[in-house]
This record gives sequence, C-alpha cells and structure tokens, in this order.
Amino acid sequence: MESLNLFVKSIFVDNMIFAYFLGMCSFLAVSKNVKTAAGLGLAVIFVLGITLPINYLLNKYLLSPGALAWVSPSLANVDLSFLSFIIFIAVIASFVQLVEMVVEKFSPSLYASLGIFLPLIAVNCAILGASLFMQEKAFATLGLATVYGLGSGVGWFLAIVSIAAIREKITYSNIPKPLQGLGITFIISGLMAIAFMGFMGISL
Repeated sequence: MESLNLFVKSIFVDNMIFAYFLGMCSFLAVSKNVKTAAGLGLAVIFVLGITLPINYLLNKYLLSPGALAWVSPSLANVDLSFLSFIIFIAVIASFVQLVEMVVEKFSPSLYASLGIFLPLIAVNCAILGASLFMQEKAFATLGLATVYGLGSGVGWFLAIVSIAAIREKITYSNIPKPLQGLGITFIISGLMAIAFMGFMGISL
C-alpha cells in the first residue's frame, strides 16, 4: 500500500513538471509532436528507473554521514555527502549515453527528431532533482526508491505527452499572434499545473 501511495503521489501530486517545474527546457522544446514527446518520455522513465535505485545505494552505503561504517568502524565519522552532485550526475550521464546509443541504433528517426535533447537528459534537472529528492526523503528501502523513480518518470511522461497532444490540436486554432508558440504553451502549462493541484486531495 505504501508503494502504491508513493507511486500515485509521485505521478500526480509531486509531478516533476507541474509541481516543481523541473525539466522545462526539453518539456517545451520537444513537445511539438506526440511521437517525439513519447519517445523522450520513455527515455526519461528508463533513466529514472535505473539511476534512482543506483544513486540510492550509493547514497546509503557511500555518501551519507556514517555510511562507510560497514567498511570499518574507524570510517563511521566520514561524510562524503558533498560528492552527491558529481556522483549522481556521473551515474545519470552513463545511462543517458547508453539510451542514446540504443535509440540511435534501433530508431534513427526518433534519434534525429530528438536531436540535442536526448543527450541533454544527462543534465535534465528533473532527473537530477529526483535523485536529490530521494536523498532528502530518505526512503527506508530500495524498493520505495525504485517506485519513486518510476513514478516520477511516468509523471514526466504524462506531462510531456499531454502538452504535445494539446499543442498538435491548437495548431489549427485561431490563436492571437502574440501568444502563438511558447506563449500559449506557457499558459496551457500553467492551467495544467493548477489542474494537477486538485490531486493533492488524493488519500490512499
């Protein structure tokens, strides 16, 4: 039950886009087409689902204060938390490189349409943000950290696919010229964020 609650909450209540506005650069740039948005969203789910558990283990057994006590009691006072940023980013960058190679091999058209935004997943603040939130929330088990990572990825996927579908539809709408493009996208994103606030009342 706790896992289900965390999964639903990370998708709807703590949505990386609509609650924290993390990963907005690729969210706005790649959300012009549903197929492209879905491809990037799936890549984000994969990267979060893999890197968050790894970063959880690194944080628990290497980075957090006293984490090295399992190596030797004399290292119990060592605090390597200042290395969190660089180690988390190194793990994320490694798996983003793997995703990039797989997409380029099996879907060249998707690779071409994503362009620079596929390798930029490595510095997507939603990916790093999830690892930092995981560190802050101090999950009790690896399973909960994994559920949180997958839920955060699904939430990001849902957000970018939803806005891409809306942007495809409004292409044929009579939008005032000053609001065309990013202007109307910002307005729609804000309205969707307000709508997602309604999920804060969810109680599982």
